[in-house]
Amino acid sequence: MEEAIDSDQTSLETDIHHLSYRDKEIILIGTAHVSRQSAELVEKIILEQNPDTVCVELCSTRLGAIRDADRWRNMDIIKIIKEKKALMLFMNLILASFQKKIADKFKIKPGQEMINAIEAAEKTGALIKPSDREIQTTLSRVWRGMGFWAKFKLMGSIVFSFGNSDDIKEEDIERMKQEDILKTLLSDVKKTHPIIERALIDERDRYLAENIRTAPGEKILAVVGAAHVPGIKGYITKDTPIDLAKLDEIPEAGHLGKILKWLIPGLILLLFAAGFMMEGKNAGTDMIWIWVAANGIFAGLGAVLALAHPYTILSSVLAAPLTSLNPMIAAGWVSGLVEAFSRKPKVRDLEAIPNDIASVRGFWRNNVTRILLVVVFTNLGSAIGTWTAVPLMLKLIS
Repeated sequence: MEEAIDSDQTSLETDIHHLSYRDKEIILIGTAHVSRQSAELVEKIILEQNPDTVCVELCSTRLGAIRDADRWRNMDIIKIIKEKKALMLFMNLILASFQKKIADKFKIKPGQEMINAIEAAEKTGALIKPSDREIQTTLSRVWRGMGFWAKFKLMGSIVFSFGNSDDIKEEDIERMKQEDILKTLLSDVKKTHPIIERALIDERDRYLAENIRTAPGEKILAVVGAAHVPGIKGYITKDTPIDLAKLDEIPEAGHLGKILKWLIPGLILLLFAAGFMMEGKNAGTDMIWIWVAANGIFAGLGAVLALAHPYTILSSVLAAPLTSLNPMIAAGWVSGLVEAFSRKPKVRDLEAIPNDIASVRGFWRNNVTRILLVVVFTNLGSAIGTWTAVPLMLKLIS
């Protein structure tokens, strides 16, 4: 087996790393995703080196999004809710918001280094290869690897991350090169949940390394976030097989999760029955009222926080006590669909998404992003309602 050799050539630009792998010359450029200097460096080196293939730290979906500025026009929010993808879209938009706020602050387009790489590759006739894993797959692997409370904390970190870019100075951008931007966004959660570090960094290091070293041509240039450079170099050097299909798998929900999904509603129904049988009609009736009130009130508050339509707020109050007992339906899906029909997004809402996500007010103002807020906040409210109701119900039979 031939071993890859890191030539560790000295370069005037410390963000450039030269490797050789079998018969290939590989040039890694480590960038910050919102750095003007990184964007300029990428274009300069591609034009100078004239590589056969330019690998970019983008998945096919994100590459298509860069090439299609009108992609938002084709988004079907109702279909997204029905396919249970609202949360993933919301997380994507928060990440995009984080990048855009920083980029706007320093007058640079988000992902400009990737745009420059694509344009420079087209000028030189190089093949452009999207080399990252699909963002939906990465986020799904993170989500499936976390427990209920970890997910709850994750959502809290995401929701309250809107202002994280406010105090960033231009000199901080160089420091940000050393950390993946999504990892930065989830910094409070990743400390206690290794799955985030593994899925966001290590798995993607392997994914990127394999796509880079198997890219066609003799001279390969790869544009990646600087946080990924050490890992990519290590995996290319090891020259061990990397199974991309395995890294693309979405783990099934664990057996415990599947059991609890049905067991918890079953136990709550048994609790109702115990209330009627052990303590008489009054205790059982009181339990039902506690359950309905807790789920309905907290789900309704979630819809109110999202500034939902009155019909949506009413639907969340009515749906939450029932959906909390049905593992197949979530209160947020019901309220999200009601909001979508009550305030049907218009073309201008879809076109305004890139600008509206740059501010907290924009998320609430845009009819599309408000629907996502309704889904997320109503689900969180319903979950809080469930965990509030159960202890109160238990007290009635203790």
